[in-house]
Amino acid sequence: MTHDQIAEQLLELAAKAGAEVAEVFRATSQARPLFFEANRLKQIERIESEGIVLRLWRDGCPGLAVAHGAVPPQKLVERAIALSALNHPETITIADDTSLNHYPAIGNSIELEQLMAWGKETISCIRDIYPDIICSGEWDCEVESTRLINSRGLDCSHTDTTLSAYLETELVQENDFLYISDGQTQRGSLEPQLLSQRILQRLEWARENAPPLVGRVPILFTAKAADMLWGTVSAALNGKQVLERSSPWSDRLGTQVVSTSLTLSQKPALGPFSCPFDDEGIPTRPIVFIQDGILKLFYTDLTTGRTLGSGTTGNGFRANLNSYPTPGLFNLLIEPGRDSMQDLIKQLDHGLIIDQMLGAAAGITGEFSVNVDLGYRIENGHVVGRVKNTMVSGNVYTALKQVVNVGGDANWNGSIYTPSVIVEGLSVTASS
Repeated sequence: MTHDQIAEQLLELAAKAGAEVAEVFRATSQARPLFFEANRLKQIERIESEGIVLRLWRDGCPGLAVAHGAVPPQKLVERAIALSALNHPETITIADDTSLNHYPAIGNSIELEQLMAWGKETISCIRDIYPDIICSGEWDCEVESTRLINSRGLDCSHTDTTLSAYLETELVQENDFLYISDGQTQRGSLEPQLLSQRILQRLEWARENAPPLVGRVPILFTAKAADMLWGTVSAALNGKQVLERSSPWSDRLGTQVVSTSLTLSQKPALGPFSCPFDDEGIPTRPIVFIQDGILKLFYTDLTTGRTLGSGTTGNGFRANLNSYPTPGLFNLLIEPGRDSMQDLIKQLDHGLIIDQMLGAAAGITGEFSVNVDLGYRIENGHVVGRVKNTMVSGNVYTALKQVVNVGGDANWNGSIYTPSVIVEGLSVTASS
C-alpha cells in the first residue's frame, strides 16, 4: 500500500470509528549533508524522515495521533479516538475545499559532487589569505514534501528543494581566540565566493582589538544579527498573542508602532522556501503587516481568526507533528533600503557593529540583555577593530522606533529576509 493510499484509508477508518471529520497530514524529508571538519571533508550522510498525523473530531471532541515510520492505520485511528474521549468538545476547525491542489515541485536537486566542490571552494578562498584558520561546516540539499487531505474534500500537496551552507571558522592569534560563522540558504545554486567574502570581511575587521564603547551609542545590527529584532516583532504580530492580550500592539491596528522606514510583509512564494498552503490547507498569500511603520494586520490560523472575527490569513502551522496548528509566519520580509554595509558604516561618527550574540532572544516583552560574541567599533565612519567583553541591553520596541537607517544588503536567514539596520536607544556596557 502506498503512502497516499494509507492517508485515504485513515480517513475511511476514522469515519467508521464515528469521527464527524478527519484530516491526515503527511510530511517527508530527505537530506544529503556533507560535513567538513578541520578544513577537510569528514563525512557524508543521508537523512530521511517521515511522519503522518491523523486529526479527528468525534462527538465534537478532538483527537490527534502521530506516527513516524510504518504503523498499522487501524492502530493510529484507535489512538486518536482514545485521545478524543479525554478532551472536551470544541468548534471543529478544518478547511472545506473540494478542489485538488497539487502544486508543482519547486527547486532542483544538486549532486553530492557539486556540494563537495562548493564546500572546498569556500574553505580554500578563506585559507588562501588565512592559512592558519580552521574551518568546519555543512553543505546540504534537502527535499521536503507535504500532503494534507481531509474528509471534506481537501487534498493539497507540494515538494520543495532547498540548498544550504553553513561555515564556522576558528583563528587563534597569540592569546586571542576568534570565532566567526555565517551561512547561506538559496535555491538552485550556492555562492562560495559570496559566503567566503562575508567571513573574510569580518576577519579583516578583527585584525585589531579596539577599546569597547559604553553608554547609549548607535548599534548597527548586521543582517545575521538583526534576527533578534524580528523575532520580537513576529511575536507581537501573532493573532494568538493579541487574543491573550500579551502583544503590546493588541489595540494598535492602524497606528504607527515602529519607525516609518520599516515595512514588513509575508511573501510565501519568494526566496529559498515555498509554502503554497498552510498546515490547515488554507492557501497562503502575500500580506503586508506593517507599512511605513503603520500596523496593518495580525496573522492568524482558523481558530484565532474566527475568534478575532478577522478570519484566517493562511498562517496556521504546526510547531512539530505532535502539535495542533497555531499562528506562524513564513517568509517574513523586511523591506531593504539602498545603502551598502560600507555606506552604513560611513554614516556613523561612532557606533558598534553587532554580528554575533550570546544570550536569550528578547521575546514578546522586547526586553533583552546579550553578550556581544562578535562586534566591532566604528569611529569616524571606519571600523577600527573588534570589541570584547561587551554587553548590549534595552528594548526592541524602543529601538525599532529609533531606526537610523535600513541597509540594502538583505539576506535570507532561515525564512526571514532581513537587511542590516542601525538603531538607537540601546545601552552598551563593558567589563575589563
